Amino acid sequence: MLRIQPIKPIIAGAAALLTLTAAKADQSSNSALEELIVSSTAYAEEQTNGVYGEPEWVGHRRFSTTRVYIQKDPGEIGVEEWYRTRFYDEGRVTQRFQQEVEIGLPHRMQLDLYEKLIHDNSDDEHWRQDEFAVELRYAFADWGKLPGNPTIYEEYAFTDGGPDVLESKLLFGEDCHGWHWGVNFIWEQELWGEKGTEWGIAGGLSRTVIDNKLSLGIEGKWTHAESEAHEFILGPSIQWLPTANTHLDLVAMGGLNDESPNAECWLIFGFDFGAGTKKGYKPTSVGGGL
Repeated sequence: MLRIQPIKPIIAGAAALLTLTAAKADQSSNSALEELIVSSTAYAEEQTNGVYGEPEWVGHRRFSTTRVYIQKDPGEIGVEEWYRTRFYDEGRVTQRFQQEVEIGLPHRMQLDLYEKLIHDNSDDEHWRQDEFAVELRYAFADWGKLPGNPTIYEEYAFTDGGPDVLESKLLFGEDCHGWHWGVNFIWEQELWGEKGTEWGIAGGLSRTVIDNKLSLGIEGKWTHAESEAHEFILGPSIQWLPTANTHLDLVAMGGLNDESPNAECWLIFGFDFGAGTKKGYKPTSVGGGL
């Protein structure tokens, strides 16, 4: 005799299975929607881009006198041309032309080589070599692993006609929804002669206007040489990326006390090339003296 199984348990089981499936589908849809919202509102230049987890904008070196983290991944190479001019009282004007090669190294390190020429209209030497410098920096951890992404910077300058100089910096920087900032603590020491010492703090804040294309900001720098007065300059900056691997920076800072130059202006052009390059241009920054 054929026995018919009770159908209530079967219906109950099917209902439970459908409920569980619907719940999982709803959860998956919510997750997908959240991801879509995040990706649609986040800036592309703040997305993870480098091998150390650093975002795109870090490779651009946004500020003229402030460095942030490591700009080059291993095998990447970049070059930059910098022009800086300072205006003083009584018509004195100094100029600096600088060339730089940047090389990404393994283990969160970067090597930079600088050649600097200077001109001062208050003397008769015209354009002359100022120094050749070698810089090495090391980041303590991948981007985002430590607050402020601390990085140590060491530079040795072979000066022309003066004592060589050792410069040390502690670099910090972060981003938040289109805002980018950096702060550097600086110590500089002459290695012989009078063995003068100089301290400084440089900082910058910028806001993205067009993602991966245009940003506006403000930069400042305070310096104090041993037995000399303080200098403090502050002013606006603009950064433009004409193409994926070039950049153009313009900075104009004014002196805020009598001992500072009346104005310090920077024009920086950078180009990236070489194995592994993927982040587009990266401008670099350096202060005069600091």
